[in-house]
Amino acid sequence: MTDKIQLLHGDITKIKADAIVNAANSSLLGGGGVDGAIHKAAGYQLLNECKLLKGCKTGEAKLTNGYMLPAKYVIHTVGPIWSGGYNNEANLLQSCYLSALTIALDNKFGKIAFPNISTGVYGYPKKEAASIAINTTIDFIKKHEYPKQIIFALFDNENLALYNEILVKYNCDFLKNY
Repeated sequence: MTDKIQLLHGDITKIKADAIVNAANSSLLGGGGVDGAIHKAAGYQLLNECKLLKGCKTGEAKLTNGYMLPAKYVIHTVGPIWSGGYNNEANLLQSCYLSALTIALDNKFGKIAFPNISTGVYGYPKKEAASIAINTTIDFIKKHEYPKQIIFALFDNENLALYNEILVKYNCDFLKNY
């Protein structure tokens, strides 16, 4: 079961998958970090499709085509802005993962990739965010057939080490380099 989860130290926009997850802002119209990189790699058609979606609420997710990405689809989710943990941030972050995983399940996606959600400019503490990501994902895959493979695409060494540390206790197989 947990052999479905792998770590990747690299760029999510290079992953060939059914879907990659975008840590988007609520407008879905692009931004910095992962969001900007995904929009840039996908091309202008992604922005045009996102305009039709009229935004997304925190903790929810929406699906678009992947256009020029190697991934067929992009699942956009809006993570919470860290406010010290007093504004339901943990539940909202968990909801991001559950919403994206539910879209993958509904579409029978075999392989999806997640970035870190909310740990950049949104300021969510990395260790807590990694724990939520992994625990939510493992709980989900215990109950569902899809997705068959989940990759956490980690761009920096700090997050790679945090995810690796948490996954070791689950005895997962790892993909260190893509």
